[in-house]
Amino acid sequence: SATPGDITEAGLRNNIDVALRYLATWLDGAGAVAIHNLMEDAATAEISRSQVWQWIYNGVELKEGEKVTKELVERLMDEELGKIRTELGDAFNEPRYNQAVKLFKEVTLADEYSEFLTTPAYERMP
Repeated sequence: SATPGDITEAGLRNNIDVALRYLATWLDGAGAVAIHNLMEDAATAEISRSQVWQWIYNGVELKEGEKVTKELVERLMDEELGKIRTELGDAFNEPRYNQAVKLFKEVTLADEYSEFLTTPAYERMP
């Protein structure tokens, strides 16, 4: 049976935002990260990317009416990255966020579900 509740654009954006922030910091060597006043760890990023992958794979429609597609997710990723860049200003680590985007795309936009987000991430750690 279906889980109650709507899948919204705000929820999709939040999944993208949290995953990108976590991955960028995790790639820098941190295990737990404070994001929006909450301590997040790899499980949060795993849940975020798993939901996004499932929504794409199952062709879920957002409450607002737009279907979740790879193209939509990529567009929202660009927008969320822009917001993070503006918020962080000089503290924005361009190379780390570029890695985070690449990794998130790899495990979210792939046709096959990747078992763990951290497996390809470990390959990128310094």
